[in-house]
Amino acid sequence: MAGGRADESGAESARTAFASALRAAITASGLSLDRIQARLRARGAAVSVTALSYWQSGKRQPERAGSLSAVRVLEEILDVPAGSLLGLLPPPRPRGATRRDRVGEEPLTFTRETLQPLLDRVGASNMLDRQQHLKLVGLHDRCEIAADGGQRAVTSRAIFQAATDGLDRWLLVYAQDDAAPVPQLHAVRNCRVGRSEVDSTHGILVAELLFDRPLDRGETHLIEYSLTNAGPPYPQCRSTHYREFRRPVREYLLEIRFAPEAEPTHCWHYTRGDSAPSRRPLRLDSAGGVHAVALDFGPGIFGIGWE
Repeated sequence: MAGGRADESGAESARTAFASALRAAITASGLSLDRIQARLRARGAAVSVTALSYWQSGKRQPERAGSLSAVRVLEEILDVPAGSLLGLLPPPRPRGATRRDRVGEEPLTFTRETLQPLLDRVGASNMLDRQQHLKLVGLHDRCEIAADGGQRAVTSRAIFQAATDGLDRWLLVYAQDDAAPVPQLHAVRNCRVGRSEVDSTHGILVAELLFDRPLDRGETHLIEYSLTNAGPPYPQCRSTHYREFRRPVREYLLEIRFAPEAEPTHCWHYTRGDSAPSRRPLRLDSAGGVHAVALDFGPGIFGIGWE
């Protein structure tokens, strides 16, 4: 028992040291948390402003591989020696979930405290803590960038497979950057919009997409929906679009289409997750777009950035 208390005390001291060093580095940089978050996203590291605030206050610490990778980028942004922040972190706390299962963990891009009230209001209070029986087999996102560089719309096609009888809905969680008004959700085919809730402060939409009928075990189902922003001007998306996968997906296709006036000079796709982060350049095609494909990916973040 005494040894256990000593371990906890040491971990607490390490967390305090990390928070103090991060807070001092942020103050010395003169950057706001919003600006820091924007620079992190531009480099493919998705961290919410709330998470940054929690890290510097000591309420939470980076533990997952994606968060630790973000700290490495944070060291560059804050112009502190490499490893000076990471070296202050204690070992990650043990978790009951495996690396391939995020049940019980908070999302990577915003805190559980932010998301949970919305889940409660749509009748999905325990979504983060239970095994999901609706498997996402394939997903195709097409993001359209308008002439002013803002995000005009995202159209998504998703294929699911039921692991048990009677499944009849999927819960969509969508986060809009810069706390802009959330886009309008439209059911395109094989589904309809059920209960939905919006957190305007954090730009988060949670909505049920109801299937035409309950599925039988082993049956697959294809749905299509779109998210359309008001404009122009359209919400600026910080030159990136990504998906967070809490569970593995067999195939994910991400496509970005640019208006001629908004074609970028450089594009790349990036990943963040349990494995080492990666980044690879992309070339515009003849239609003024780029795409990237992930196979057997997740948990983690897969996205495309540009400048």
